[in-house]
Amino acid sequence: MSHAAHGISPAIDRVIRAFAFAGAALVVVLSIVAYVGAERAKHSPSAGHADAAAEASLEVGATSSAATQSVKKVPPLWWLGTVPFVLLLLAIAILPLVPATAHWWESNLHRLAVALALAFLTLLYVLLVGGPGKVLATVEHAIPEEYVPFIVLLFALYVVSGGIAILGDFRPTPVVNASFLAIGAIIASAIGTTGASMLLIWPLLRANASRRFRVHTIVFFIFLVSNCGGLLLPTGDPPLFLGYLRGVPFLWTLSLWGEWLLCGGVLLGLYLLVDTVLFAREAPEVRAWRPSGRGFRIEGGSNFLWLGLVVLTVATIQEGKPVPLLGVTAFPFLRELLMLTWVGLSLVLGPASARQANKFSYVAIIEVACLFVGIFITMQVPLEVLKSTGSELGLTTPAQFFWVTGILSSFLDNAPTYLVFFQTAESLNHEPGPGILQLLGGEYIREDLLEAVSLGAVFMGAMTYIGNGPNFMVRSIAEQSGVRMPSFFGYMLYSAAVMLPLMVLVVAIFLA
Repeated sequence: MSHAAHGISPAIDRVIRAFAFAGAALVVVLSIVAYVGAERAKHSPSAGHADAAAEASLEVGATSSAATQSVKKVPPLWWLGTVPFVLLLLAIAILPLVPATAHWWESNLHRLAVALALAFLTLLYVLLVGGPGKVLATVEHAIPEEYVPFIVLLFALYVVSGGIAILGDFRPTPVVNASFLAIGAIIASAIGTTGASMLLIWPLLRANASRRFRVHTIVFFIFLVSNCGGLLLPTGDPPLFLGYLRGVPFLWTLSLWGEWLLCGGVLLGLYLLVDTVLFAREAPEVRAWRPSGRGFRIEGGSNFLWLGLVVLTVATIQEGKPVPLLGVTAFPFLRELLMLTWVGLSLVLGPASARQANKFSYVAIIEVACLFVGIFITMQVPLEVLKSTGSELGLTTPAQFFWVTGILSSFLDNAPTYLVFFQTAESLNHEPGPGILQLLGGEYIREDLLEAVSLGAVFMGAMTYIGNGPNFMVRSIAEQSGVRMPSFFGYMLYSAAVMLPLMVLVVAIFLA
């Protein structure tokens, strides 16, 4: 069914749909060609040496003079290469608000077409400044290396968690809602912010179905469960897991309990205050709620097994490294194949009644997949500029590292942003001493800078809908349930009013 309306002609609509299919096919073909070429290069000794040298020239903090010159060289007309990324953000923010495009934008096919059109412009820029080889390298990095693991993880957690229905007579009071947020913040570090979000957003929405004021509850849920709660373990948020892979001890993040407690405590206290005021303004029948007699129960509890296996798979399997207990080396995409296996078993063995209770559908994850394929490609140029200039920004203090990492993590993928400034911080120190953490690989990094980068990437992912993967899914699920969520800029008004003052407090107490 066509969504063309309010000024979008049927002819233009058909062209855009055709472009969506053609663009998707092009991205798939380029991804396969790039990945196959990269795999062949890995097994070619001469090509392998050349690739290693090229990769070294891009690493922040490289020590050779040639590498240093390469690091300082930004792409030609770099600002032009960032335009598609900016346009995609503006499309996400503005098109749903414009009457001529609002209804049209509801189609995931149209979202995909816009994302792929802007991705095509990015690749055209890369072709002009770097040639065909650079295009393949960009696509290989954006799609097989980043987008596929990202979307498969979100898909697995979304589908498996959607088969767990937490049911019961939950009175939609401030205390009950705050309890959902608190539980989510506690378990987010263990099962990830995405896992915690997908597990708890369904019962929270059901509990508040009768309430008129619900938007603030979902916004605070994104702040606390989808972002800040994942600080304490590497399994909580992708940036922290990258740090673990780079040698940060697994339990080091537990040392950030003070920041986690402050952020969680302030957000919960503020939420209780706001929700108490708004609950008093609800209809009398909502405030006079009486239980129906249906006790607390969980349907689809077997899916906790598959949820745990998804998290365990992410935490233990890395391409090219031995698989724990099996003694074999993980081949490419083994992790993703295993996660999809757990999804299949969840769908086959789990009760359908649980998904029916959650009103489960694939709309939200499809929306994320359509938009983020464009985001992952268009952000490659801004990330390359960041990698090229990160060591020249003159960052020396924890506060500086926090704000730069946090602001960029709000709009770029927080995982590669974390990695850029992790490497920048690591390059500033090479000797042991007080306040210096020795990484598992033998390198050294200032703990205060590592703390700042970690906090900025995790906490400030809450600043926008695209700052962290689960943000957009929670928003989409809420809208499917009838909650009219804020626009892109409207959400930023919430985050600016709540999160920014809290971040200033965190910096003043812990990073000054």
